[in-house]
Amino acid sequence: MRVDKRKLSSTLAAASAWLCVALLHGCVSPPPRATGDLGIIIERADGAVQIVDTTHRHSLAKISGLGDLSHASAVYSRDARYAYVFGRDGGLTKIDLLNARIEKRIIQSGNAIGGAISQDGKIVAVSNYEPGGVKLFDAVTLDLISEIPAVDSAGKRSKVVGLVDAPGNRFVFSLFDAGEIWVADARDPRQPVVHKHLNVGRQPYDGTVTPDGRHYVAGLFGEDGLVLLDLWNESAGVKRVVAGYGKGSQPLPVYKMPHLDNWAMSQTSAYVPAVGRHEVLAIDTGAWLEKVHIPVAGQPVFVVARPDGRHIWVNYAPPHNDTVQVIDVLTHQIIQTLHPGKAILHMEFTPRGEQVWLSVRDDDRVDVYDTETFQRIASIPAAKPSGIFFTYRAHRIGL
Repeated sequence: MRVDKRKLSSTLAAASAWLCVALLHGCVSPPPRATGDLGIIIERADGAVQIVDTTHRHSLAKISGLGDLSHASAVYSRDARYAYVFGRDGGLTKIDLLNARIEKRIIQSGNAIGGAISQDGKIVAVSNYEPGGVKLFDAVTLDLISEIPAVDSAGKRSKVVGLVDAPGNRFVFSLFDAGEIWVADARDPRQPVVHKHLNVGRQPYDGTVTPDGRHYVAGLFGEDGLVLLDLWNESAGVKRVVAGYGKGSQPLPVYKMPHLDNWAMSQTSAYVPAVGRHEVLAIDTGAWLEKVHIPVAGQPVFVVARPDGRHIWVNYAPPHNDTVQVIDVLTHQIIQTLHPGKAILHMEFTPRGEQVWLSVRDDDRVDVYDTETFQRIASIPAAKPSGIFFTYRAHRIGL
């Protein structure tokens, strides 16, 4: 068979021209995109999340259909491609960040408050108010693996709060009504082994774990003080620390429950909100004793350390929820007071701390601040934003 060289040359030229046109019009696959500088913003008014790019400080996509996000939180898969969003309506939604879509969504309870992902990334745990308890799901399929009912020694169900992951594929959580802390060993997720610590104090309202995974700390709403559990020496039981920090003074009405889920640590100090008081407590994490009470503008909600630990950022409950303050850890003095807008609900630092993103709920936007100059450098429109969660959380214990 003879080949017509002129015809072949003409065909190749046409194919080359078509390829050039396809490239110009975006007809070929886009280049690969990593997830290290991505994150999500919860839009509680719309039941939606925005996927954002922290390098260029802009929104990439909006995904709707996530239900009631009035108290939503999120964790990430090990590869930081998928976000798991825990909704107040009991919804658990798996989001594909790269394709900007819902991978799967289930309703797993009547009222949920948060969740965690295991050390090996295979199990997603959800804590529930109604009917209480913790459920374990397969991180790939969201199929239910097992359930841990939160029933106390008197046979009563309890709300579960302060759920975090811990080393050894463990989950640690508090029973608000029962005043207990449980540690669930989920190395066999179908038959988790639960260790129960009873009578830890009145109404543990939230919990967190230190960055090394050693200590679980729960705040108490029903009394002054914190509860400490050493996960390296769990048999020693719980320890009450900074008990009676109010020293008999009358606490103020609490207008918004403070949070412990962004652990503020710097050097040998931990910084936590004082319930019902206009104070941040600095605690020596060697002896777990109070160091100083830092007067602040209002009742703290989130007390968050910049990633390098140099500064502590604080936001507040109403009527001071238009204010953010910055504490210098060397002097324990307020070095900056900002008024970004109405209802600052959440603060999230970029991984190395050069930016902090603030939800300004009642002004329908998220502001980005330079953490050295304290100047606003960007704003992103968002419908009643609340939680902000960046993908660096995929590689941190307890986040």
